[in-house]
Amino acid sequence: MSMLSVKNLTVFYENAIAINKLSISVNKDEIVGVIGPNSAGKTTLMNTISGLMLDTKLKEDRRGGIRISIFGSVEYLDENITNLWPDKRVRKGIALCRERHPVFGESDVEENLKISGYLSSKEQVKESLSLVYDTFPKLLTMRRRKAGLMSGGEQQMLAIGIALMARPRLLLLDEPLLGLSPNIQAQLVEAIQKIKQQTNMTILITEQFARPLIPIIDRGYVIENGMFAFGGSKDELYDNPDVRKAYFGVDYDEE
Repeated sequence: MSMLSVKNLTVFYENAIAINKLSISVNKDEIVGVIGPNSAGKTTLMNTISGLMLDTKLKEDRRGGIRISIFGSVEYLDENITNLWPDKRVRKGIALCRERHPVFGESDVEENLKISGYLSSKEQVKESLSLVYDTFPKLLTMRRRKAGLMSGGEQQMLAIGIALMARPRLLLLDEPLLGLSPNIQAQLVEAIQKIKQQTNMTILITEQFARPLIPIIDRGYVIENGMFAFGGSKDELYDNPDVRKAYFGVDYDEE
């Protein structure tokens, strides 16, 4: 069953093209990766799926800033949501954890999480907190610590936890491993796999360096300069010599 279908998406910033006729799909219960270099259009793609691009476009229009143009369509559970505002997409079950996702630095970990559960009942918030703490046990030990005093890796765990509090059906993770140590990356990859195993969430994740993700994704897309470059199963991605060398950090003949 198709959960998300992006068709011929094109996004312009003034005369610069960020996404060029890109089409991707995500089926229910999949983990799908979108891999590409810096400035490939990954964040623009995720912001468009989540609806944040509409909000950015409106703000730029009001202040006479950068002109943003969006073409193509975004369909979620067979509904066209291309013009749906971000808050309505959250209510439909789409949650985005952005690259360097902001947290409330003066609030403690649990306060950050509870704020993010504003759409849920008290019982649902309790259940969601249990899921977050089970996924990230370290957050439970730090539940009363100010978020601003946490390390980058700890804040990334909290950011994913914040997205989980929305109880999404489709979880969007925009470069969650960027800038983190290999040890923290491994912890986050394990946590993402745990989320998939313990919930019915479908996950779309973007990254520049794909090697840590390959064990957990079902399929993947490579995008370059905002365009589709290659797609296939994780085995097909890893077996492609160009993809392997560029995004997995190994040569094709490396054991």
